Formats: sequence, C-alpha cells, structure tokens
Amino acid sequence: MDIQLSKDNGILTIHFNREEKKNAITAAMYQQLADALKEAETDSAVRAILFTGKPQAFSAGNDLEDFLKNPPSAKEAPVFQFLWQISHASKPIVAAVSGVAVGIGTTLLLHCDLVYAADNAKFSLPFAQLGLCPEAASSLLLPHVAGYQRAAEKLLLGEAFAAAEALEMGIVNRVLPLEELLPFAQKQAAKLAALPANSIRVTKQLMKKNRVAATEQQMAAEIEHFARMLTGPEAKEAFTAFFEKRKPDFRQFA
Repeated sequence: MDIQLSKDNGILTIHFNREEKKNAITAAMYQQLADALKEAETDSAVRAILFTGKPQAFSAGNDLEDFLKNPPSAKEAPVFQFLWQISHASKPIVAAVSGVAVGIGTTLLLHCDLVYAADNAKFSLPFAQLGLCPEAASSLLLPHVAGYQRAAEKLLLGEAFAAAEALEMGIVNRVLPLEELLPFAQKQAAKLAALPANSIRVTKQLMKKNRVAATEQQMAAEIEHFARMLTGPEAKEAFTAFFEKRKPDFRQFA
C-alpha cells in the first residue's frame, strides 16, 4: 500500500510508503489520505494523528505524471479533499519529516500542530518554477509563520532549504538526528493522546479560530488560479522540460 494506516494507543499513523517514487503522491493516494482524516474525525479511538515517511523522503510532492493524467480541475478533486480535511482537522496532528519534502510535502506541515524534522530533511516549494501558484493556503500561512520576505524567497524562487532554516523560520518545532526522529515524534503524539481530548480540541480550535475563514478563502482563491494555470503555456513548458530533463525557457511568455 502506498499509504499505510495503523492505529495504536490512540494514535493514527499515516505512513507514506511509496519509497521507489520518493513518496510522490497520486490522486488515489490523496483520496486515501482524505478518507483517513475524515474517518478520524468521528473515531473516538483516534486522539492524535502522526504523519511520517521514509528516511530519505517524506514526500516528493505530486506525482507529476499522474498529476497530468488526473488534473485537479474542481474542488472535489482528491487533492483538494485532502487539503480541506487536514486544514479542518480538530484533532492534533504531528509530523515526522526526513529527507525530501517538496511542494505539498512542505505545505501540509503548515496545517500540523507539531512538526519535527530530521537533520537530513530538505524542503522546497517549487510552484512558480512549474508555472503554478502555491496551494494549501501556503500563500497566507507561510508569510504568517515566517514573515513576508522569508516566505517570498521560498515561494517565488522555489529553492530548497535545510532543516535548520525551517526551524529558524518556524515551520518545524525541533531538528533531531535521523535515528531519533520517529521515536521522538511518536512520544510527542503519545503525550497528546494521553491528555484530555476535549481540552486539546478546544485549545487547537481557539488558536486557529481567527484564521479559519481566511484560510478557506485563500485556499479557494489558490484552487481557482491553480486549476487555470495548470493548463497554461508556462506550466506546459515547465512539465515538458521536466520530462525531457532540460531547463525550461519562459522567455517567450509575457
């Protein structure tokens, strides 16, 4: 299974398990993720959620080949269902990030409550490089977390950055040696699962209350632009260049 789900001691672990593709996410995987989060909302046995990947890859982002075969053109698309579920999750979400975290592999972290990174983690947000715009309300949330200039550098240039910088920006809570990452994240999730569930949910709701409407509006605006840009000439050039393993040439476009 490309997405492995397990429940133990109140923790739902969502494990990206497509190592041969660096955990690149397909439409089918997004649907599994969306369904798992939706079910977790009403499952009293789930008191905390933990996202994890492989040592060398949390997620390489969208599987571009699958992405082009199944372009998300409406809000009902699996990727947008997943984004809605993670952005509205009432239960605490912990992420353990190691290796590459590209695109949505980074933006989903902005909806988590606790994020821990291995010292080999490398983050990137290459939306503009692909002729696209940000998603997951990252154009709102990243400036809020990191400040406008830091966010602009990451979203406009799309260049990769290391775990130490992600910590400095406020995207992650702590950086740990790779071998310590998952045990530590599991321990933190277990702490959350052991606390009064209602207290945790209400505290999370209160902290996010002032940003819920803005996040929904920003995500809707991003979806509209994203769907239009996905079929545009710049994205076509970017994707063609990617598959042809060459540098894209955007000089012909205004």
